[in-house]
Amino acid sequence: MRRSYTFLLRPTARQAAALAACLEDHRQLYNAALEHRRTAYAKAGATIRYGDQSAELKHIRADDPGGQDRWSFSSQQATLRRLDKAFRAFFTRVKAGRTPGFPRFKGRGRFGTVIWPKDGDGCRWDSQPEHPTATYVRLQGVGHVRVHRHRPVRGKVKTISVKREGSRWYVILSCDDVPAQPLPATGAAAGIDLGVASLVTTSDGGHLGNPRHLAASADRLAAAQRDLARKKRGSKRRRKAVARVAALHATVRRQRLDHAHKAANALVAAYDVIVHEALKVANMTRSASGTLDAPGRGVAAKSGLNRSILDAGWGVFLTILSYKAESAGRELIAVNPADTSRTCARCGHCAKENRLTQAAFRCTACGHEAHADVNAAINILRAGLALREAAQAA
Repeated sequence: MRRSYTFLLRPTARQAAALAACLEDHRQLYNAALEHRRTAYAKAGATIRYGDQSAELKHIRADDPGGQDRWSFSSQQATLRRLDKAFRAFFTRVKAGRTPGFPRFKGRGRFGTVIWPKDGDGCRWDSQPEHPTATYVRLQGVGHVRVHRHRPVRGKVKTISVKREGSRWYVILSCDDVPAQPLPATGAAAGIDLGVASLVTTSDGGHLGNPRHLAASADRLAAAQRDLARKKRGSKRRRKAVARVAALHATVRRQRLDHAHKAANALVAAYDVIVHEALKVANMTRSASGTLDAPGRGVAAKSGLNRSILDAGWGVFLTILSYKAESAGRELIAVNPADTSRTCARCGHCAKENRLTQAAFRCTACGHEAHADVNAAINILRAGLALREAAQAA
């Protein structure tokens, strides 16, 4: 399997300055390459591709000793590939008739990652293996940077990335041939319903809570945002206020991620087969504001619901659950969520009147009463097992 590992870096002050300089030079390279493509097409109608720009890298490096010349050639090629990928995605959206979104120049806060495509080419993981207690990663132009390695790395390291989040630096390893870690069979299967009141409700009546990390930090975030709004643009105090807001959001993100990992671990340890809804979270959280000609209705209520869904982190949770299930040898099945919350798990009667409130379900045909999320989870499990049997029969 292919897996990624993220570790906190512990750079010295000098190394942190070098990392920042590396990030800034790669950002400028990205913007220069974008300007090159725009100008060539506007002035001569010429299309510049990755191969053309990669061939010019050696001249750029030769003309900038002590600048672009300090960094790994391969990492700079990866930055140019990143721009090429953005253009290919742009043309794909154009052909599909979607909103194009032309690639934009990257501001200082919009470029936070540098990639080294191959371990050993301008970078080296565990560069001081003889050290008895610490782990280091060597980056060309930066040196041997200490890593807070909190768990072992399995498989073969393929690519190394360095990412900045606020004042923190992280190294991200992408590894191939990571061995699976199958768990003993339990013989149990469950359907799970994702919600806002509880993050997960299982078909056997279990609930995994939703801590609502964003809502818990709302007061501190609001105060930090108000403080930021009063600062003069371009001032040092405004930069500090921006950093405070970013740090609060980063804390919420880490809390949400931690809870998603724990919830996924609990499900994977308890069930051999897990069935969930194939949710399209991006579609579910679209704005209801509409247009000037056709304004939407219930915009404030929909906005609150969208915020709650995003705070719960359904997409993050399902991604984590997917790779944990694969590693543990569990079976994960996605089913169509249509009408799972309106259908009676006892008689199969489907009507919107069955759902009395957010938590209460009472079938208008047979009178069956249950927790609405548990009823939906049972329907999800049945649909998943039916799909499984059909696939096995085929």
